[in-house]
Amino acid sequence: MRADTHLQNELIAMRDGLPLCVETFNPSGSPSLLFAHGFGQTRGAWGSTARALAAEGCRCVTFDARGHGESGRVADGAYHMQSFVEDLAALARCQPEPPVLVGASMGGLLGMVVAGEFDPGAFRALVLVDITPRWESSGVERILAFMKAHPDGFASYDEAAEQIALYMPQRRERKTEEQLRPLLRKGDDGRLRWHWDPALLDGLVSESERYQPQLFAAAAKLRLPLLLLSGGRSDVVSRDTVNEFLLLVPHARHVELKQATHMLAGDANDAFTREITGFVRDLGTTGVRHSAGVV
Repeated sequence: MRADTHLQNELIAMRDGLPLCVETFNPSGSPSLLFAHGFGQTRGAWGSTARALAAEGCRCVTFDARGHGESGRVADGAYHMQSFVEDLAALARCQPEPPVLVGASMGGLLGMVVAGEFDPGAFRALVLVDITPRWESSGVERILAFMKAHPDGFASYDEAAEQIALYMPQRRERKTEEQLRPLLRKGDDGRLRWHWDPALLDGLVSESERYQPQLFAAAAKLRLPLLLLSGGRSDVVSRDTVNEFLLLVPHARHVELKQATHMLAGDANDAFTREITGFVRDLGTTGVRHSAGVV
């Protein structure tokens, strides 16, 4: 019998009053998982995995980070890493039990800081999705180049879909208008622009490089169960950065999804979900049942 996968949507105010859009799948489920998306993404990046795990009995919480999606934007455009760290810790503390954090890229970096330094008891376990304390600059530069490439937006959803297809040629299917609606906002001029605040490209990106010493220090203090999932075709995480991380956190488990790029959840969602399901089950939690397609 499948679990009740009732959805709950709400706005939760952070310490500075800025509201974050939070979505909970199967609110009464257990164990709890909290999903933190990457830079420039939304909570929608986790939809398939969250629904699958909720159906297996888990409580799955996704959210739009500040400046992203349906969450609030900082009025003066001053985005700082510390605010994102505080937001993530606050959302973890809102859960009925310490959640397993699943963090992709930026979300994983924030998770390391929270678990290693800011609030070590906030999470039960940590899943890092294609991110390590040191990353390959060329891959990050490619992502930022795409994010900066269309400051005037797009004339139509079809034009946006074409540009995304060029950026992610590994995806066989083009984005539909329905899929793109949460990712784009229509301006007064009728143009469609990305959902994230352009000011993020100034403050937050410039701070990320300066954060690396803190990330290494935080990673060295991690003691909770940890799974690192990497993409075999990723240009952000490499064999060198993975090996460096595993020396720093020797108890971590590493799994490479060979056909995936940096966008693991989108490139290989079934395999991605299976690995998380197995990891959660191995923690000895209840609520994750064996069923067809879930190992």
